[in-house]
Amino acid sequence: MSILRRITKFLFPLVISLILMVVIWYAFLAFFPQVGPRVGKTPADVWDYLVTGSNAAAARSAIFSDLRITLRDAATGFGAGMLAALVAAALFVTLPPVEQTFMPVAMLLRSVPLVALTPIVVLIFGRGVLGVTVLAAIVVFFPALVMIITGLRSASAQAMELVAAYGGSRWKRLRMVAVPAALPSVFAAARISVPGALIGALLGEWLGSGTGLGASLIRDIPIFQYNQLWASIVLVTIVSVLLYAIVGVIENLVLARFGSETG
Repeated sequence: MSILRRITKFLFPLVISLILMVVIWYAFLAFFPQVGPRVGKTPADVWDYLVTGSNAAAARSAIFSDLRITLRDAATGFGAGMLAALVAAALFVTLPPVEQTFMPVAMLLRSVPLVALTPIVVLIFGRGVLGVTVLAAIVVFFPALVMIITGLRSASAQAMELVAAYGGSRWKRLRMVAVPAALPSVFAAARISVPGALIGALLGEWLGSGTGLGASLIRDIPIFQYNQLWASIVLVTIVSVLLYAIVGVIENLVLARFGSETG
């Protein structure tokens, strides 16, 4: 399968999903007329607010300023969470006693709602960028850890034994066999984690730092800034889909280079 065909096959469902989201948006407003035009904004209203309206430039400036903060928070959380998941997965697969000791703790922490963890995280790490980064990293870490471990364990047993027969250490087997075999799982974890990092950043900004779109979304409701609220939600959704698509395109390019199929 050619690279262009792989990428087109990946992107086509995303385009269909965006179209369906617009249809569902209009259908929601039509089926719930009690929402009313004051609260419920249509895609046309959002377009007018951000693009064609008389105050569109000021609206874009305000939202994009908050969006830059959220993207910074999400990016640092995503990087920290993925790096921690990669390191932890490598340790768990290579050193079984480490997994037996720490995996139950990780799963226990995963079962705690993030909203409940947020006050503790804020208390320990503060209300600044570090606290938001930790929250976003937590959202990324746990699903990525499970998927990467699964990928590392999917490596060919015969290939692992061959490296061992030539005197390769467990770390060399990991680097030469398990890591290449886990590439599809690593990219799948990254794709899933990108929207998760945004959600973690928004939550951290809402309950922690008080900056970025996370805080702006909450402030918009009591002051009846519904145009800005809907526009912010739309932009976060579009950015999330775009980042997911970018990671997916990179995934297809890398896996095509290594001759892997992604389904």
